[in-house]
Amino acid sequence: MTERPVRILVCDDHAVVRAGLLALLHSAPDIEVVGEAGTGEEALALARKTAPDVVLMDLQLGAGIDGVETTRRLRATSPASHVLVLTTYDTDADVTRAVAAGATGYLLKAERAEDLFTAIHAAARGRPALSPPVADRVMSRLRNPRPTLTPRERDILAQLAQGLPNHAIARALFISEATVKTHLRRIYDKLGVDTRAGAVAVAKEQRLLS
Repeated sequence: MTERPVRILVCDDHAVVRAGLLALLHSAPDIEVVGEAGTGEEALALARKTAPDVVLMDLQLGAGIDGVETTRRLRATSPASHVLVLTTYDTDADVTRAVAAGATGYLLKAERAEDLFTAIHAAARGRPALSPPVADRVMSRLRNPRPTLTPRERDILAQLAQGLPNHAIARALFISEATVKTHLRRIYDKLGVDTRAGAVAVAKEQRLLS
């Protein structure tokens, strides 16, 4: 008796990318595509109707909620459906946010078809699947933990979370704008990000903001 095919839902906001993924997935006899979505909201609705084993999730979904928030809601409303992220983004912030939201695996779109199929089957069983570059980054962070933030860096991060520009942060903390920039560079390095939004996202996930 053969195992039933893995039932999969594809969520990607680019129609051409979706078409390519669907063609690829249809070529695998042990995978059954049960739906496709171009937005997070569509994915949530389809998941409730089709109960897929795996949702193949992009992180950037254009208008509406992003892939991380969609993943979080999927895990809450459809816990039997595992989420396998398939994206072009591999920053520490993206990986951390996706895994914290409940993603079972994290793959890059540059992966070979065989590796994608293997990851899908692993995700369907609830087993983690990571692209080699992502796994390397995760292991590197485990071997070399990031240093904790200083009180001043936490102050600046708190101002950053309020959406304040550098000059406003400097004025609020009675320091120069150059000092703010120096602290921001250190914060980015410690959190493994390269944008203000990324720093705030990781800080929230790691509960660095009081």
